[in-house]
Amino acid sequence: MAEERMAGSERAQQTHQFSIVSTPLDDRTVLTLAGEIDLDTSAHVRQALESVDAPGARVVIDLRRVTFMDSSGINVFIAGHRALTAAGGWLCLAAPAESVARTLEIVGIATLIDICPTLDEALDR
Repeated sequence: MAEERMAGSERAQQTHQFSIVSTPLDDRTVLTLAGEIDLDTSAHVRQALESVDAPGARVVIDLRRVTFMDSSGINVFIAGHRALTAAGGWLCLAAPAESVARTLEIVGIATLIDICPTLDEALDR
């Protein structure tokens, strides 16, 4: 169902085994990430977040296809959350795979950034 809602204009960026697809959807942007978020790929995530520069921007990051994430990914999400919130917007992480969800749980990021168990729930926010 979520994929049907995201059938609009998309912009993709791919690096080796990592990719980002940016999909404008109604009043928000969905960033669909796939692969590993680490020191080598976190700059691409940062750039994708920075490219959503409208005041009050609402961003959902779809983590269903992320297989690994280290502290550099967490730092990018925190910085993105702070920037979006300061501009009157918000950031929501959606549908993290089990290993990524465990990493997010360990660092306690849910106390700062909303995490939805499914993409549909995040899109319905």
